[in-house]
Amino acid sequence: MRTAETVLNILRERGQRGLPVEKLYRQLFRRDLYLRAYAKLYANDGSLTAGVTEETVDGMSLAKIDAMIATLRREAYRWAPARRTYIPKKKGKLRPLGMPTWSDKLLQEVIRSLLCAASVGIGHSLIRV
Repeated sequence: MRTAETVLNILRERGQRGLPVEKLYRQLFRRDLYLRAYAKLYANDGSLTAGVTEETVDGMSLAKIDAMIATLRREAYRWAPARRTYIPKKKGKLRPLGMPTWSDKLLQEVIRSLLCAASVGIGHSLIRV
């Protein structure tokens, strides 16, 4: 079985050569991509900030990752609404800030890493889900 780095390198190489990338959705079923995303996100300041649920990085486990993957396989994953907060700007105005749940953050990072690797040097029309 290929590692997450190998898969991302293959996608990156195909993108650089201008080759189409197909069946990208099935890469969302790879546990090691979630572990890679977790390693990137867990130390961020916002990882302990709850979204609309109380779920944070503290509650993450391999069982939760496997449950997310199973939900994605069934095509039943539902994004939770982001919690909206307003933070002050220098001139007194407020800027809206959306805080997604931890599961959504993790899945967003996995998708971002796949799309960034696949889109290096190519147009979006060559990526097929």
